[in-house]
Amino acid sequence: MFKTITNKLGKFGRLALMAVAMLSIPSLAAAQATGDDAVFVANNIWMMVATFLVFIMHLGFACLEAGLTRAKNTVNILFKNTMIISIGLLTYAIGGFNLMYPGDAWIAGTWLGFAGFGIASPEGADGLIAYADGGYTYWTDFLFQGMFAATAATIVSGAVAERVKLHSFLIFSVVFVGVIYPWLGSWKWGGGWLDAKGFYDFAGSTLVHSVGGWGALICALLLGPRTGKYIGNSIKAIPGHSMPLATIGVFLLWLGWFGFNGGSVLSADPALTSFVLVTTCLAAAAGIVGAMIMSEIVQKKPDLSMVLNGSLAGLVGITAGADVISPFNAVIVGLVAGALVVVSVVFIDSTLKIDDPVGATSVHLVCGIWGTLAVGIFGEGDFSFGVQLLGVVAYGIVAAISALVIFGALKATIGVRVSEKEEYQGLDISEHSMEAYDGFQIFQTQ
Repeated sequence: MFKTITNKLGKFGRLALMAVAMLSIPSLAAAQATGDDAVFVANNIWMMVATFLVFIMHLGFACLEAGLTRAKNTVNILFKNTMIISIGLLTYAIGGFNLMYPGDAWIAGTWLGFAGFGIASPEGADGLIAYADGGYTYWTDFLFQGMFAATAATIVSGAVAERVKLHSFLIFSVVFVGVIYPWLGSWKWGGGWLDAKGFYDFAGSTLVHSVGGWGALICALLLGPRTGKYIGNSIKAIPGHSMPLATIGVFLLWLGWFGFNGGSVLSADPALTSFVLVTTCLAAAAGIVGAMIMSEIVQKKPDLSMVLNGSLAGLVGITAGADVISPFNAVIVGLVAGALVVVSVVFIDSTLKIDDPVGATSVHLVCGIWGTLAVGIFGEGDFSFGVQLLGVVAYGIVAAISALVIFGALKATIGVRVSEKEEYQGLDISEHSMEAYDGFQIFQTQ
């Protein structure tokens, strides 16, 4: 029938019909533009969702730290975790973002760079679809990275819980998060000297977790143990007041890690994002098993706090290579991390006699180092164990010295530790004049 109609139209009629048909079909360029826009929107939405998930991790840290410490210090823990997210975002906006990502504004080789104070999106497409190869907007990039920045100080918070002066901790956090973390981050993620050498850290086993872990170790060491923790050669266990709260915190952290690692793909690439989430979850699950087995061997009983830290150990361990380590090897990474965290907690507590109420040093520093080195062992690609080790050492030296200088200066000037009376009374009353559990009279109990 179509042939009969076109024959009746004649030559010019057929040409006119073809023209109408062509006009009704979008041009190739238009179709391509539409496709690019759709991919850009999908990428940016996923990056924003990942940002929301990383934000949830701060609630997880607050619950975990509160649960693993005594009830009389709950308000203080929650206050610090609330302030840390504020400090992280504001310092990152003032200068941290441009310190971490200096672009061409390097000052001393590729060791230190700074692109100026404040944040400002490039105009037009440069801040939108042309930014980050169409992965996300400038503003999404800032917010996602800002959530990471605050995590470094959160790690320190748990290690110094129950005896640190609030204002001293907040000052330390401002300097450590606002200057040290982004400067060290520039060495890899900002295109600095370690990046040029081939050092690899996908989502921050070293850049975030080990850096925060070094800060936790040094601050806990300078601060000293809680009163009554070590008496002669004996060690007194000081259990947390709410294991249910600590457990909720760990599950919130695991949930947040879907954004922490999944968002570090920096796009909504379905293949790579789903792969990263699989390796992340397998490592966390294996970390639980590794911690359970090791806690039964070392402590003769399965310890819930160890198992909770085991899941976090697996998550921290896989973070450096979640996109380049196979699912099978991710299980190995998690198993080792889970076992390692138990041994580390016991060693730091009983041998080094460093009081870390939540095991932050073991989870973030020790397992962060393991995860970074694991890339050189299991990573599927051109990765050098020697370069990974170089990165671990370089970050360790500078992060530890920086924490020592900052916290040491505070200790020598305004002091970093509350009085023994204030510690006995509880920081909720002595620092905030309020209780987490109204009418509980926490200050009358040890």
